[in-house]
Amino acid sequence: MRVGLITGEYPPMQGGIGAYTRILARSVAALGHEVHVLSRVGSTEDEPAIHLDPLIGTWDVRSLGAIRAWARGVDVVNLQYQTAAFDMSPIVHFLPDVIGRTPVVTTFHDLRFPYLFPKAGRLRDWIVAHLAKASNGVIATNHEDALKIGHLPCTALIPIGSNILKPLADDFDAVEWRRQAGAGDGDFLLAYFGLINRSKGLEPLLKSVAKLRAEHVPARLIMIGNAGSSDPTNVAYMEEIDGLIERLELAPYIHRLGYIEDDTVIGAYLTAADAVVLPFADGASYRRGSLMAAIRYGCPTVTTIPRVHIPTFQNQENLLLVTPDDPHALTHALHRLYESPQLRVRLKQGAAALALDFDWSEIARDTVEFYERVIKG
Repeated sequence: MRVGLITGEYPPMQGGIGAYTRILARSVAALGHEVHVLSRVGSTEDEPAIHLDPLIGTWDVRSLGAIRAWARGVDVVNLQYQTAAFDMSPIVHFLPDVIGRTPVVTTFHDLRFPYLFPKAGRLRDWIVAHLAKASNGVIATNHEDALKIGHLPCTALIPIGSNILKPLADDFDAVEWRRQAGAGDGDFLLAYFGLINRSKGLEPLLKSVAKLRAEHVPARLIMIGNAGSSDPTNVAYMEEIDGLIERLELAPYIHRLGYIEDDTVIGAYLTAADAVVLPFADGASYRRGSLMAAIRYGCPTVTTIPRVHIPTFQNQENLLLVTPDDPHALTHALHRLYESPQLRVRLKQGAAALALDFDWSEIARDTVEFYERVIKG
């Protein structure tokens, strides 16, 4: 099969959608299919199994002709939909109409309407619904979006996997990585990983770290990630976070690493920490790549209660769940984790078992089977 993937971002651009698309392309190619990726100018790829076409300068009406011509060379098009990655351009919602005869599958990575075109009102709902209805098939990557598209005739729920994949080095030494993060014997080392974004719950996390230290818990924090390149509002938010760190006088206890490209470094810091803390404002979800990374490395992880029921997320077994935007609840959970090495071990074992649900080879097989279903239908 000739599979075409359209993405608004692709490495070396920083962003979860670009990283997801590259790994999906690699995994689908490993199954013996021919994979083509259409992205913007500046994208690069050094894997011969992936045919990258960095043709798009700006996602506007001038790009439609190139997209239509490119789509004629594949058997199915899979649009990786997340509006920030396409510069919030409305034209992406009409690609199934433009492409014509080639079947189009749209993978929705984020259908949170308040985030998409926040001033568009009813037009926002209509334009997203049009994309879903015009597509020949729709994939949701998380339970929240699956509920919204479940009425459509051809849908599937296929999760994302971790974008961070490399195993730990053979000589991995947790003590040495903790030392690099400024943590000594007896320190309670926490790790945050992901973009600096308002939805990630950094403010409650920083307040909890300050509260823990006030309660004589020797908490320290690793922060891995920056503002990224797809959402311009992240830069302003990072300045707010900088100000909060200064007001809480936390700078001596935070090891800030910014964006890290090396998977082994990210995995080492996550594994060396006593816990990974991801207090998402909108709850834990399959769409969170940082959560997938923590699960991938079998980390004891504290995150927030999902907005919808997710059967695989089991409180106190594979995740420790707290209410969103609640520094008091988060502090209580972290204090409990600090005092209970047994709970940390149980969460670690539970996360390692849960990681099997997000294996990329299975994700690729499920995705290809859905493509075949759409083509036949």
